[in-house]
Amino acid sequence: MNKIISSADADAYLARIGVARPAVPDLAALRELHLRHLHAVPFENLSIHLGEEIVLDPAALVAKVTGGRGGFCYELNGAFAALLDALGYRVTLLAARVMGPEGRFGPPFDHLALKVRTADSDEPWLVDVGFGRNSHYPLRFDERGEQADPAGPFRLAETADGDLDLLREGDVQYRIERRSRQLADFEGGCWWHRTSPKSLFTKAVICSRLTGTGRVTLSDRTLVTTGATGRQELPLAEEEVLPAFREHFGIALDRAPQARRIPEEQVVP
Repeated sequence: MNKIISSADADAYLARIGVARPAVPDLAALRELHLRHLHAVPFENLSIHLGEEIVLDPAALVAKVTGGRGGFCYELNGAFAALLDALGYRVTLLAARVMGPEGRFGPPFDHLALKVRTADSDEPWLVDVGFGRNSHYPLRFDERGEQADPAGPFRLAETADGDLDLLREGDVQYRIERRSRQLADFEGGCWWHRTSPKSLFTKAVICSRLTGTGRVTLSDRTLVTTGATGRQELPLAEEEVLPAFREHFGIALDRAPQARRIPEEQVVP
């Protein structure tokens, strides 16, 4: 990738996630950046339900993060790729298809993941800060055995077609193509996810981030926390929604997003 964000933009991004600029783009720094990003920048689809445009331009994505927001996979991993590139990492964009609850993969360019090489090794790493309950740390891209992580055991498995399946606790999460992609390649997938009634992102408002003990998630008007004491759900009154976004995610909104579920008949086949 060509460096497309300034040093000042990179510093603002690092300040958002609470990390000092690494002296060397090595694995130790990548692990810290990955974990801090998951804690600081929420996975959210608020733009879809606020009627905001989603622009797959690296500078715009980085500006969204430094402005206090998050995004979904194309936005989060697109912005993180720009930051890593600015810090000296070698980054490749990869397309993936997410395994759905019905046991089928989503459409092409369903997900964006990253392959990253560090300065201290030629070994590639699978990096993904835009997939909900994913690994807390980068995973070895060429390793086929089980990889331990605080989120559980992960494994990358070869497929008959030469792709890679990412498995968590034995269940396939998504299937990765190995071909290098450009951010513009994901525009069709992004459009589908923000307009189709078949997309999970048009069905509900979601905002979620990792915490020190589990996760905190605002799903429509329900605040969900998971941690050492288990899972707790708290229905929110309408006047409690905006304060919850500020308190748990640092997101200041002037109006609460409303799920805009799209009728099937409005979808172009």
